Amino acid sequence: MKFVVQRVTSASVTVEGKIIGEIGKGFLVLVGIGKEDNREKADRFVKKLIKLRIFEDENGKTNKSLRDVDGELLIVSQFTLYADCKGQNRPGFTNAGAPDMAEHLYEYIIKKAKEEVQKVEHGSFGADMKVSLVNDGPFTIILDESQV
Repeated sequence: MKFVVQRVTSASVTVEGKIIGEIGKGFLVLVGIGKEDNREKADRFVKKLIKLRIFEDENGKTNKSLRDVDGELLIVSQFTLYADCKGQNRPGFTNAGAPDMAEHLYEYIIKKAKEEVQKVEHGSFGADMKVSLVNDGPFTIILDESQV
């Protein structure tokens, strides 16, 4: 599993010209699901995501979590996080989770996030999406299994 977490002042996802998810201050999270992933890993990732202290406190230090700032989440599936470009110019995606399994786990991640955060928006699994964001900082963190 991989999460690309971007601290944003706003973000949205559009499908077929319609905004289907939109947030203000919070995290845009690109979610990649690998073929070995499961609910236990998803639980650990969501827990880590919610506790990440990357918002500034009154002293300008990154010391506040999503909860501390009443932040919002926009979660977007992105299997291309599992691209393998080693020794080739055309990426391979054999390490990405199978679509049925990945979609189920993606929906589970959204459900778990909604248990922790008041506003959770999301993209449409497998759709051609256009993602817009204002990255605050810029501040981007990549979470993978070595960090969760």
